[in-house]
Formats: sequence, C-alpha cells, structure tokens
Amino acid sequence: MNAKPVRHAVNWARKSALWPMTFGLACCAIEMIAAGSSRFDIDRFGAGVFRPSPRQSDLIIVAGTVTLKMGPVVRRVFDQMPEPKWVIAMGACASTGGPFDSYSTMQGVDRTIPVDVYIPGCPPRPEALLYGLMCLQEIIMREAPSAYIFESDGTVHRQRQLEGDDEELAEVAPMDTESLEAVADAQA
Repeated sequence: MNAKPVRHAVNWARKSALWPMTFGLACCAIEMIAAGSSRFDIDRFGAGVFRPSPRQSDLIIVAGTVTLKMGPVVRRVFDQMPEPKWVIAMGACASTGGPFDSYSTMQGVDRTIPVDVYIPGCPPRPEALLYGLMCLQEIIMREAPSAYIFESDGTVHRQRQLEGDDEELAEVAPMDTESLEAVADAQA
C-alpha cells in the first residue's frame, strides 16, 4: 500500500484544523485578535477556534514581549500542549526582544521553546499573521505523520525532519544554556 496518500490526508487534516491558544503578552495581541475578526477571517484557514487551555491547543502564537520571568511560564504552557504542536513567534519582541535590549527582556522566545514560524513587525498586521499561518501550514504538509515518537513513559520526541531536507535531523530552535537553567529553576 502506498503511504503517500495517507500521509497527505493526515497532514491535510492537521493543517486544516489548527486550534491556536490565546497567548497575547503585549501590543501584538491586539493584531492577533483582529485577525479573528470578520475583516481578516482567520477561520477560512481552519485556525479560528482560539482555545483558552493549552491542553486543547496544538498551536501557540506568542504575541508580544516575553520577559525572563515569563519564560518559564511560556515553557510550562508549551509542555502542557499535546503533540503534535507548533509555535508562531509574532512580532519583533517575541522573535528577537524587539527594542527592549534590557536585563528583564528575553531576546527571543526561541530561547525557551522551539519556534516554527517567525512573523516580523512591530506590531505585525493581521495579514502578516495570516501569511505566517499559511507558512506553518506548508511546514505541516511537509512533515511526516510518524515524526512523533511516543515513549512508554509518556515523553514525546519530535523529529524535525521535513520532506526535501538534506539533513538527518534539523533542530529548529535549540535552547541556550541560560534558558535551560531558567527552565530547570522553574521546574525545581
């Protein structure tokens, strides 16, 4: 039996029924909310069911400034989401710390959780979020449905290999040492 049609159907179902979690931290959240309005209609991409709980979500849109105190909370919320899960960093602050190069601002949410799509702008328009969502849907269509390895102890290992990649395993956003220490401190 050819696995390609099955793979295509599974990936199509995943990309067409994304349930994002409402995780607005600053001004970018207003643009994220506007993307759900009738003018921009994020529902036509299958991502209009914003969920209030991480256990009901498979996409987290980090919209706004992430502080160092908020980093472990973002990680905890990400860990509570079931697999498969994806992350969009919306705006300059979530992607790189934005104009806030200070002691309290995390210089990119990718220091805490792996990010699949970065959306630039300060704040990015709702159209940019829709484009980022379409880019994420392309990534999902290229994933192997068997990329998620479920261990007997309940842990999940996600292989970040996409169709057409030359690398064995591509780690999208590894955490740096500072972020690993922050996560370890939060879990202790």
